[in-house]
Amino acid sequence: MHARTWLSVLSLPLVASFTLPVLQQGSAPKPRADAKSAPQDPLAGLSDIQDVLSLVQQNYVDAPDMERVVGGGVQAVLERSHPLNSFLSAEDLRLPDPGPAEAGLVVVKRQIYATVVAVTPGGPAAKAGIQPGDVIRKMDGDSVGRLSAWAVERRLRGPEGSTLDLYRYNATGDLTKCTLTRLRPAPAAVSVKQGQGALLATLPDLKPGRCEELKQALATADRTQTLVLDLRTCQQGSMDEAALVASLLGAKGTFATLQEAGKSDKVINLAGSGTPFARLSLLVGRATLGAPEVLASCLKKGGARTYGERTPGLGVERTRFALKQGGAVELVSKRWLGLGGEKLDRVGVTPDQVLRLTDADDPLAKVLEALAAPPPPVKVAEVPGAKSEAPAAAPLPPVTKPLVVPKKPQP
Repeated sequence: MHARTWLSVLSLPLVASFTLPVLQQGSAPKPRADAKSAPQDPLAGLSDIQDVLSLVQQNYVDAPDMERVVGGGVQAVLERSHPLNSFLSAEDLRLPDPGPAEAGLVVVKRQIYATVVAVTPGGPAAKAGIQPGDVIRKMDGDSVGRLSAWAVERRLRGPEGSTLDLYRYNATGDLTKCTLTRLRPAPAAVSVKQGQGALLATLPDLKPGRCEELKQALATADRTQTLVLDLRTCQQGSMDEAALVASLLGAKGTFATLQEAGKSDKVINLAGSGTPFARLSLLVGRATLGAPEVLASCLKKGGARTYGERTPGLGVERTRFALKQGGAVELVSKRWLGLGGEKLDRVGVTPDQVLRLTDADDPLAKVLEALAAPPPPVKVAEVPGAKSEAPAAAPLPPVTKPLVVPKKPQP
């Protein structure tokens, strides 16, 4: 590879500067008097990188694979901006589709490991005993540290019946090997379960058409009941579909704000076309990923009581940019903000009350039990002679007015 090619490829950190986090508007704090001014030349320092590569090529004891050196360096730079950023070589782009079958888990690569954030119920990973929070060290004998986020996600797919070998650390810290047989997942449908004065609606994802499917499932439902929307296994989907579901459930006003590199913030508003239920509650968890997190944030701000576990924080979107040398980079170029301005790719959605459910639990019964119980006491600052806890407030009456989402405050 020519030296100018290295310089071109290694200039990718400049491209990465346009990914998240998006630069905030407003005046910056005044620099310290003894602070050094930033270099005016945006390419300052790249000549040093070229010198380092030349020294490696000319003086290393063994002839290095410069393609691998450069590719690994670029990937490391991209991951420092966001763990989902990826460098794809020209060879990567020529690879065929791995296949329709899946291993049944969602992971996020972080340096030399990949953390399991979601496991599909009844899937290959679940049958092998893999749980959210487990850490994967190797995939098919290759160290995760050498793989990009794109490559890690690709390894989870393949032809139906193909196998995937994983080395993982579980909650006890034991390193074990397990072999998963990839299966083609059966299409999941929106389900609605009738309980005692309440409904449980489960959304498997937010792919196009899910809102209409949910609308039909709730067409004859009594709106004076409590609706529990289960998003615990709702993974990915489109933001447009998420906004349609929020509107169907009676949400009005602002849905969320999209931050995109190089563009002004885009506020998504709702029409609130649906008839709200008397009370709306949510179930969220570690497998509530992406667009479902934005939906949960919107409904929570609108007054829906939220139960479950904190979501992973993946409210982002990626864009692929082609490179002149034939490769490409995938950059996190969009971020979704909640109605309170929270960055959903960092904080996720925190439930009002932690509720850990097992496969044997009835989620509707557990939520109704939590709704009927008085809210936990609110802790206050300890003052000499004062009580350490405030008295518990009386349970709130059922919500009978339409769910209204507050508008985003003006700066």
